[in-house]
Amino acid sequence: MTGNIPLMQQVNEMQRQYHTWFSTWMKRDMELLVFGHAGKPVIFFPTRTARFYDYEDWKVIEALKPQIAAGQMQVICLDSADKDSFYNKDISPAERILKHELFEKYVLFEVIPFIKETNKNPNLISAGCSLGAYHAVNLAFRYPHLFKKVVALSGRYDITITLPFFADLFDGYRDENIYLHMPSQYVPNIQSPQILRLIKKLEITIVIGEDDAFLENNKQFDEALTSKGINHAFYIWKGEAHKAQYWIEMVKLYL
Repeated sequence: MTGNIPLMQQVNEMQRQYHTWFSTWMKRDMELLVFGHAGKPVIFFPTRTARFYDYEDWKVIEALKPQIAAGQMQVICLDSADKDSFYNKDISPAERILKHELFEKYVLFEVIPFIKETNKNPNLISAGCSLGAYHAVNLAFRYPHLFKKVVALSGRYDITITLPFFADLFDGYRDENIYLHMPSQYVPNIQSPQILRLIKKLEITIVIGEDDAFLENNKQFDEALTSKGINHAFYIWKGEAHKAQYWIEMVKLYL
């Protein structure tokens, strides 16, 4: 008799692992949770200033349990660095985007290699809700050769715009670094055939609520993608649809 877990028990269980290490890019300990043992790896970016455990607490991960437990999907929930960057009012707007770029490097040079160490599935997915959707789209579009799919729920793809209850996160300041991190701004101006070819290979899903403050920005982004010949799915849900109870249903459909 071996010590192996019976297949039926394996299917019914969802592996959960906590990891932390000192990030050389962020200059502090960064935490994350890994759900699942195999399958397509999903980098799940947190909502605005949220923690790595919030999607679990909000039952969003529970909604994906069948796929995760069956080894079809592995979800990596990251911790937010928004308080270091976009929401850090103690530094200048120019410094905020540079801080964000450190987070980007943390994902590129620490998180992705960490994933590849134990999961050989090449179909990396970038996903997120609210500000996490911005992170998911921006990273996948800037480095499309790394990803197969991007799923963005309730996102804003230009965080320089001012909306009711949502400020311009750069206080009116603009520079090239900021521009190069605003998908709604840079997508219409992409000229490189190579970059366009890579982005067009992505499976892209954008979802927003009809009463969401970000609806108009989503429509603009949808039009920009269409104008560049980038195939994508764009869904508008009833209501605001900007809460965990909606994201639970969305991930079942689109992730």
